[in-house]
Parts: sequence; structure tokens; C-alpha cells
Amino acid sequence: MNTVESLQWRYAVKKFDDTQYISEDKINTIKEAFNLTATSYGLQPVTMVVVKNKDIQKQLVEHSWNQQQVAQASNLLVLCVPIEHTAKHVEQYFNLIKEVRNTPDEILNPFKEFLMSNFETKTQEDLYTWNKNQAYIALGNLLTVCALEKVDSCPMEGFIPEKYDEILNLTEKNLRSVLVLPIGVRAEDDFMKDLKKVRKNVNETVLHID
Repeated sequence: MNTVESLQWRYAVKKFDDTQYISEDKINTIKEAFNLTATSYGLQPVTMVVVKNKDIQKQLVEHSWNQQQVAQASNLLVLCVPIEHTAKHVEQYFNLIKEVRNTPDEILNPFKEFLMSNFETKTQEDLYTWNKNQAYIALGNLLTVCALEKVDSCPMEGFIPEKYDEILNLTEKNLRSVLVLPIGVRAEDDFMKDLKKVRKNVNETVLHID
């Protein structure tokens, strides 16, 4: 299928087949695609936790508005951002640029100093909001990649982050959960499986200025 056909195939799965699992090759593709997601300044403030543990997934259901997809899914992807985001993370990013591209300091330093001073003027709440926006970019990318790979998914905001953080031991890793994406294989008796996709006409959602 081409890209548009794959996106037509995709929908927010309401029931996964809990006997089927996504192959490691497809999981690796999803991980690589996540790592290639565009982020502001290229700083990559989003971490993806891949859960493949039915006991843990079942524990998380009650903290997910009782959405059973969390337990049924082959894997549960949890998008997280830093609890504390500091100029140290900017420093690490520029060290990586030097390592990968061998870019001279005289070229990097002006931009590096701008970003570091910019970070120091923001509150942690400001940075959390900014980072959470980056997580939504990653989620959108993951939904498209999953569709292209014929991996079913269901994006979720409806969960209790504090409980996820506790069960997954995220706080000790300086992470807080912000979005959840169960992935797997749609169940044959999912009532949504064969329903037509409801979307406005493209002419209503796209404006051309020539």
C-alpha cells in the first residue's frame, strides 16, 4: 500500500489481539524511526520506554482509565520527558555534534551560548511544556511509521502519569510520562475495524495561497 492507503488503514484500535506479537524487526524499525523524529533545535528531549511485560501492562490498565488496550497490546510505548531539563543537556548535545561532525568550536559556540542562556531563563514548567510539545511530534511520527509498517496502534492521553512513573520507575531516571501508545495487532472482533474513516474533505482542511 502507498502512504495514503496506509493512513486510511490506520485507526485508533479499541481491541488488540492479545495472542499476537509484533516482530523484533518491526520494533527495531519503530525505535529507529522514533530516534529520527524531528525535534526543536535537534535536542531530542523525548525518551521512549518500550514495555513488553504483560504483568506490568495489566497493572497499568487501572491507571489508564481502564482502557484494556494497554494490557492487550504486544508492546506499550510510553513517551517521557525530563523532570529536570538543564543547560547540561544542551552541553551534551553540542558534544555529540562535535563527535559526529567534527565541527569546530568557533562555529558551534555562538549557537551553543544562545541555547544555554535561553535555557537558563526558562522555568522547569516552561521547559516541561516545550518538551511535551516535542513528544506530540514524536507521537505523530510513530503513528505514521506504524501505519506504514502495518502495526496497529492507539494513541492515549488518558492515563495517570504519576502512577506510570511509579510503576515503571521513571522518576529515578529523571523522566515523567506524557503520552502512551499501545501497539499490536487489531482483534478480529474490534467493532471499529471495518468502519469507514470519518474525515472532512481535503478542501476544507487545506488552504492554498498561490
